[in-house]
Amino acid sequence: MSEPEVIMEALHVCKSYPASDGRWLRANEDVSLQLVKGKTLGLVGESGCGKSTFMRFLVALDRPDSGQILYRGQDITALRGEKLRQTRRHIQMVFQDPGASFNPKMRVRDIVCEPLLNFGLIAPKERAAVCRSLLEMVELPGDFEDRYPHSMSGGQRQRVAIARALALQPEILILDEATSSVDTRTEIEIQKAMDNLMKGRTSFVIAHRLSTIRDADLILVMKDGDIIEQGRHEELLAAGGFYANLYNSQFEDVVA
Repeated sequence: MSEPEVIMEALHVCKSYPASDGRWLRANEDVSLQLVKGKTLGLVGESGCGKSTFMRFLVALDRPDSGQILYRGQDITALRGEKLRQTRRHIQMVFQDPGASFNPKMRVRDIVCEPLLNFGLIAPKERAAVCRSLLEMVELPGDFEDRYPHSMSGGQRQRVAIARALALQPEILILDEATSSVDTRTEIEIQKAMDNLMKGRTSFVIAHRLSTIRDADLILVMKDGDIIEQGRHEELLAAGGFYANLYNSQFEDVVA
């Protein structure tokens, strides 16, 4: 049996930020992990534990104080300019509130196809057809291409953001709590669409609602910037540790 193909790897990543009282606050402490081709990796933990800080390193929106982020063996923390831009073609990210990054004067077809145009992968006249195809992938009607961001719901904006991320056919798809800002019904609808899109795709999912990563191939549990537990959903529940307590508390909140 062949060894799993590791596409991205974090090695001993550390990050701290200065506080107003002169102390240094630790966001990540010696975090190491691997993204395996075609698998979904989930990262969970309480708010403020360092999940989103770490996620920004994977697309070089921020750089760690120490450690490495390797994409196919190359340390992306050392990349700049065009080399970094070309690497980002293969690693796309959907943020918690993608609508905040949309240009309110742009129609959906321009928002979705902007990455393709920036890399010269399609001609402007092809935008409409390409956009309709991408919108179908996230279960939005083709006539959505003429919409503006202000006319969409939070769930619809999230789907548009996912369509935009998929436009470049990235090797790695990163979802940063992509359903945390929508209601439960919309979350279920988006999750179904994402589950289909992530099949066979290398994905890294930050989750606030643990129900969204139950089927991940591996779940990492972060607390105070450290990875303290890892395993599949059923294994972590059976272990009765921090993940189990976190999951049970969320389930109790839903039932209540």
